[in-house]
Amino acid sequence: MAADHSSEMVEAFTQIAKEKNIEKDELNLIIEEIFKMMIKKKYGEKENFDVIVNLDKAAIEIYQTKTVVEEVEDPITQISVDSAKKVEPDMEIGDDFIEVIDPATFGRRLIISARQTLNQRIRDIERKLLFDEFSNRVGEIIVGEIRQINRNEIFVSFERAELIMPKAQQIANERYKRGETVRALIKEVVDDPRGPRIVVSRSEPMFLMRLFENEVPEIYDGIIEIKAIARDPGERTKIAVYSNDKRIDAVGACVGMKGVRIQAIVKELNNEKIDIISWSSDPEILISRALSPAKPLRIEVDQTEKKALAVINDDEMSIAVGRFGQNINLASRLTGYQIETIKYSELSGTPESEEEKDDEQEATEAVSVEEVLTEEVATEETKTAKITDTEEEAAVTEETLINDIKGVSKAAAEIFAEKGFVKLGDINDIEELRKAEGVSEKSLNKLISTHSKLQTKE
Repeated sequence: MAADHSSEMVEAFTQIAKEKNIEKDELNLIIEEIFKMMIKKKYGEKENFDVIVNLDKAAIEIYQTKTVVEEVEDPITQISVDSAKKVEPDMEIGDDFIEVIDPATFGRRLIISARQTLNQRIRDIERKLLFDEFSNRVGEIIVGEIRQINRNEIFVSFERAELIMPKAQQIANERYKRGETVRALIKEVVDDPRGPRIVVSRSEPMFLMRLFENEVPEIYDGIIEIKAIARDPGERTKIAVYSNDKRIDAVGACVGMKGVRIQAIVKELNNEKIDIISWSSDPEILISRALSPAKPLRIEVDQTEKKALAVINDDEMSIAVGRFGQNINLASRLTGYQIETIKYSELSGTPESEEEKDDEQEATEAVSVEEVLTEEVATEETKTAKITDTEEEAAVTEETLINDIKGVSKAAAEIFAEKGFVKLGDINDIEELRKAEGVSEKSLNKLISTHSKLQTKE
């Protein structure tokens, strides 16, 4: 009968442990501790009990050791010689008598209490296992299913855990739906009495770094290093990369053939703009590249104060600063320097009109860049080669960006873009181009001429 009771209890305990993925050896120790606690509650502080748990045989054996005496003073630790001889005739005074205790004798209340204690112990172990597992996975990308969406956080189911993506760790312009899968970075694991709080993120720069590692084998293998990242999640990112192999172009490897690698990352980030520049240990070169797409004429660096002054062509000032100062802020964060800008006309004391600057831009820009930056720097910043008029005509298509057309100033391209003309294919009516205010006649005529040649070619 005792075996039946112990078997039922062990099976019940084993079933609970299996559901919670608890190791057999650990369950053994837990059950032993629970029965010792039950013995303490029933018999008090006594050390003459042994508990043996055999999960393979589904058995719990409890042994009580008593000393054989003439007259019993403590029935928990002693047994009379007459009672002992009824079981074992050879017993004499002073011998140890082993008595087997039926677990069922502990009563229903103690057994229920034992089960509750087991559940609590298993929950504690489960929390610890979960905490240890995910603490070792911090910085890893996971793919989970969105289970619940609240105002300030999203709950994501992953494996046997529930992850949390707070509002601050989400990309602001993304819309999430229940039941959809989402890719995120395990940011941190916080120990909590209610269970580990596993925080995931899509806005962390590390998330972007892991995406690049997944898409660019050279980064994963350590051939190319990501030296710095500055990110406005969902808006724009600047990333500086460096190749440990001179034969491999770091920027080109990250972009991939026909942009396939970078496009996969941009798509994952909901069309977040990503500027990739080649890292340099020279702060002047690094800052100049970081301000791309603007082309500084000169960079003055104070390495002690970590400050820099960039001299910018007047018509590129808005590009250098960016919308709401985004470009210069990202460049500052990427380089670690507080960057300020100044117009070339303010520095030289010879202010120019927009018309004069547009007419003279090609000549002055080429000279200025040559004076301040090396040809290598200019090449690394732009990553595009200037083409001859003949080559330009052959290369022009409806997908050609207005900003890339030689003879159209950056300022003019920006004004056209605000009007909805980003590429040649966007132009349907030449008269609409003429309505754009602030565009020099030279830039306007060049764009109209290029568009006309495209129409003729077609």
